[in-house]
Amino acid sequence: MKEELKQSRYSRQVLFAPIGEEGQRRLGESRVLIVGMGALGTVLANHMVRAGVGHVRFIDRDFVEPSNLQRQMLFDEQDAQESLPKAVAAERKLKHINSEIHIEGIVGDLTAANIDEVAGQVDLILDGTDNFQTRFLINDYAFKHGIPYVYGGVVAARGMQATFIPGQTPCLRCLINEGEGTGETCDTSGVLAPVVDIIASYQATEALKILVGKKEALRTTLLSFDLWHGFSHEIKLNQPKTACQTCQKKEYPALEIKGERQMTSLCGRDTVQITPATKREWDLTEWKKRLERVGTVQLTPFLLRAEVDGLRLVLFTDGRVLVQGTEDVNRAKAVYARYIGM
Repeated sequence: MKEELKQSRYSRQVLFAPIGEEGQRRLGESRVLIVGMGALGTVLANHMVRAGVGHVRFIDRDFVEPSNLQRQMLFDEQDAQESLPKAVAAERKLKHINSEIHIEGIVGDLTAANIDEVAGQVDLILDGTDNFQTRFLINDYAFKHGIPYVYGGVVAARGMQATFIPGQTPCLRCLINEGEGTGETCDTSGVLAPVVDIIASYQATEALKILVGKKEALRTTLLSFDLWHGFSHEIKLNQPKTACQTCQKKEYPALEIKGERQMTSLCGRDTVQITPATKREWDLTEWKKRLERVGTVQLTPFLLRAEVDGLRLVLFTDGRVLVQGTEDVNRAKAVYARYIGM
């Protein structure tokens, strides 16, 4: 019965000549990493799992909230009510979709310190992130290790997509300099859900071309479109910049590990994320005992939320803390020092 299910599950995909039986076999032997399990990431994971990619791994640092449900297709109201980490909720859903493959959700933040562990031995990296700091990290790791990187981004009714192949195309740094982002996010400019589906589908299609060995079919442009106003254009991926730190000088600046606590203001989210300098494991039950002396505390199997000084602290088992209610790093640092300790 299982063999019959396996044959019928992918039958329509196998009938598509560019994939065929050989392409399906290759997919079953492939390993992909999806960074971010939000709007783009959930669509990407859905496609990879249903296509039969043998090992699908994803990492996400956030938890499900009601505002996610408009566009993040793997989540439901129960996930939001339970404040489930997105990686946990997505893994549960996807394992019900395809039990034949290996699906691995990681609750955490992708950093220079853990990217070797998270991205090791994958054949391809799919971009489901919402910030260029993480994208440059993926870009540098991909080009250092010769791994294809499939980029996608959406905001409002606009989307962009490109595929970067080490040794064959320029890299992300050749197109966008650090600090040149528009500053727009889904939390400040909103996002139209169909745009997410379109960009993620472009990404998934390019990923399938790579995984089945049909790189000659890849689109060699940066695609950009505005779905609401109905226009699009493509920019040819030309020669790399001669001074590019990543694909030409091979310096990979985003991979430098800094031995200090990282504080990141999550633009448009009224939140500062504080990440420990070294890996740690927290007993959230112990933190509940400490913090309920000074504020209202809610503990779930995956995180702890505490209301203190007009702000909300969200603690994760990997030592990360979200300080919600401010984008002021100094204020977040002060509250963190007072209740968590530096």
